[in-house]
Amino acid sequence: MTVSQPPDDQPPHHATESTPLLNDASRGQQYTGKGGDTTSTVDASSSSCDEDAPLLGLSAVTVAQPEVDTGLERVLSAASANRHHHHDAEAGPRSEEVSDYAARFINVTPTRFWLIFGGVQFGYIIGFFDSTLMASSHPVITSHFHASNSASWLSTAFLLTSTAFMPLFGRVSDTFGRKPVYLFSIVVFFVTTAWCAAAQSIGSFIAARAFCGLGAGGVFSMGMILSSDLVRIEYRGIYQSYINLCLGVGGCLGIAFGGYLCDQVGWRGAFLVQLPFIFIYYLVAVWTTPAELGVQKQTTGRMTFTQLLKSIDLVGSALLVIAVTALIMGLNLGGNVFAWSHPLVVSSLVLSVVLGVIFVLYERRVERAVMPISLLSQNPRAFLIFGNFFGAISINTVIFNAPLYFQAVKLATPTESGLKLVATTLATTLSSVSTGFLITWSRRLKPTIIIGDIFLILGGLAAAALGVSTPDVIAMLGVSLTSLGLGFSNPTVTVAVLATSDTDEQAVATTTLGLFRNLGSVMGVATSSWIFQNSLIYQLEEKVTGADKDAVIQLVRKSVQAIADLDPLRQSQVIASYGAALRLTFLSAALWSALMLVLHIGVRLPRLGHKA
Repeated sequence: MTVSQPPDDQPPHHATESTPLLNDASRGQQYTGKGGDTTSTVDASSSSCDEDAPLLGLSAVTVAQPEVDTGLERVLSAASANRHHHHDAEAGPRSEEVSDYAARFINVTPTRFWLIFGGVQFGYIIGFFDSTLMASSHPVITSHFHASNSASWLSTAFLLTSTAFMPLFGRVSDTFGRKPVYLFSIVVFFVTTAWCAAAQSIGSFIAARAFCGLGAGGVFSMGMILSSDLVRIEYRGIYQSYINLCLGVGGCLGIAFGGYLCDQVGWRGAFLVQLPFIFIYYLVAVWTTPAELGVQKQTTGRMTFTQLLKSIDLVGSALLVIAVTALIMGLNLGGNVFAWSHPLVVSSLVLSVVLGVIFVLYERRVERAVMPISLLSQNPRAFLIFGNFFGAISINTVIFNAPLYFQAVKLATPTESGLKLVATTLATTLSSVSTGFLITWSRRLKPTIIIGDIFLILGGLAAAALGVSTPDVIAMLGVSLTSLGLGFSNPTVTVAVLATSDTDEQAVATTTLGLFRNLGSVMGVATSSWIFQNSLIYQLEEKVTGADKDAVIQLVRKSVQAIADLDPLRQSQVIASYGAALRLTFLSAALWSALMLVLHIGVRLPRLGHKA
């Protein structure tokens, strides 16, 4: 893959793109929203940019406006004045607030919008509760099935299915409408959560999580699609901050109460308690979501089911899932369950490489590829996407293994472990909510990306320094640095990818970013598990002594909870082994973050309008 760089004496590729977000400095441009409504007239002639990059005129409208204290107020007042000009006759005596809301939303009243958006936010709270519940409960679940060395599959199965089907939800909902696909996702989420609670083997539980990924992936994807349908691009940063807040609330609840529920009602009860809330979420979605939302106009016609299948890159999706699954299987089995020379390990790794090459060659020729290769060869989007991929590996390396540190090294109960991880979700919530308003106020994208990358590096280094004697408060703050970086970096990268894409590319650019972000999550869990399990075997062989050495090693590799029942000598040996293996694992997170920073440091990004 070759990433094209612009010559030194020419502006970057995105400087000449004709898009409602990005415009040439010599002219103004109108953005026409859905339904043909003109939302704003962009005037870039008087703006300035970061690093000589072109301007991003989201809200520098050509109307007179008073100087205000914050960028957020400037955005709202400018849009309000512009909309007031077009709708003055029908607005009559209605307040400026009505015009302001009319500028924000697409073909929906403020009341109806908040009903729909409120349902979406409720879904995000439930969905993220489920996701973070696994972070604090997976040591308990795998210990129950005596399969702690297979813990990574609980998360990778979920992430694989949600990743593979993510690009499909938009196109399917374009054909059948948003509401049926949205409701179907919630039903799948409900049924598979019940399946998780009823699973009788580790294989059944992993299969349940895989199908749960389909439902949860649909809930998250359709939530973003509904938000994009209803909110104009100028204001998505603000409403993304509201979504980030709900994700933070759901994350706090999942981490704080996940371990508590496992201790009080068992891990099965932790899944059963979600079912009434998912059912209420379904009823809210039925009541609030308009049936006509997303349905194509009759003049253009709706695709048949056969046409829909042809428009979806099913072959590419299948190649992607099989290649990634083969890679994860090889990494998880090699040195952990079987020797690296075992035929299954070797064939899995070879198959992943072969299918990876075939996938790239195939995707170059597909009209609607699940992963557009051309998009990944254009700067700055390529560097943003690949950087975010490495960042996702780093984030999930820390987040996935942090509960293991508290439960295996500090011998904390699941409840205590969950409470110690609350600081991580609070850090994500604080930084992600702040980021949406910071970029709206400052109009600058790059600073928060770089700040996030630096915090990710510091988070990996801090986690690698944790040991048995580290005070709990210091350990909590160290792990939280990674979450702080996540909140700064991810939302800004999303806006930056949108900002540097043409209108007709924004959907596929956002989908591709999400695809790589999820792949990074999968690889973060898989590679960190590979590093940890192989390092743990080495450390246990070196440190554990005694005639029953092999039995002790086998026991503590399959059940983390068994460490607390060992005699003091063996317990200290096992804890030291877990600590050393985790230090190496966390150090890898810092290295992935450093790669992310290298890719992002040279990226030239536009400014959002101009700062008065």
